[in-house]
Amino acid sequence: MTNFLFWNIGRQHITKIVVSLAHQYDVDVLILAESNLSVYSLEAALNENQKTLYFPDTGYSDQLQIYTRFIGSFFKPLRDSRGIAIRHLIPPVGKDIIITSVHLSSKLYHRECDQTYSCVRLIKDIEEEEKKVGHTRTIILGDLNMNPFESGIVSADGLHAISDSRIVKKGHRNVRGKQRRYFYNPMWNFFGDMRFDPPGTYFYDSGDYVNYYWHMFDQILIRPDLLDFFQTDSLKIITEINGISLLLDSGRPDKRKSSDHLPILFSLNL
Repeated sequence: MTNFLFWNIGRQHITKIVVSLAHQYDVDVLILAESNLSVYSLEAALNENQKTLYFPDTGYSDQLQIYTRFIGSFFKPLRDSRGIAIRHLIPPVGKDIIITSVHLSSKLYHRECDQTYSCVRLIKDIEEEEKKVGHTRTIILGDLNMNPFESGIVSADGLHAISDSRIVKKGHRNVRGKQRRYFYNPMWNFFGDMRFDPPGTYFYDSGDYVNYYWHMFDQILIRPDLLDFFQTDSLKIITEINGISLLLDSGRPDKRKSSDHLPILFSLNL
């Protein structure tokens, strides 16, 4: 089992919390956005008194820090651009996959149409790398700064990520004469308050006429070829680390203690 974790830590100096999180959940691939933590200090803290070591990513990303338990020959950079890091994970045993880590543009600085076009660009980058590698066993993981129902996520020219795995297993659909491959977006399952999980990964009270309050900006998207490897019960929005809550009494993220985003965790049986 390979465990993945993503967290936008909001430029907070929370090395100890990040390390506790990685160790508690036995994380194999750790991806951080908005991190000002020293790469070398965090690497040392992750590896202190550990039998299995973490290695910093050998690629370059301006907005993402990546640490893995795979040495460089097993975790190779494919492409870096602003807010995007595409990597080829080649485990010593099992299937290789493409990991696309993202921190896309914020609603604070970009319009919805700009966010949509950033997804159009992103999927082109992914498809180019899939063609080079020779398969479509791809995941997208990160802070998309869009909800699962927004145009950039669901549109056929965007990420084409939908909530029904039965449809996704068909592989693709034809849209105006062009074949468009799907992604599966399991984060739809966390909306609403009838689960024990918070109904999102980020809370914002905008005061506007339309106010969702909770947003699902942090997401995992999965290509059809990886659905059989996805452990559905492993997907979690993390709200507690070693007995320490990441939430206020109101149930909202405690950005004073950790971050205004909550981490997400999942596993693939490669």
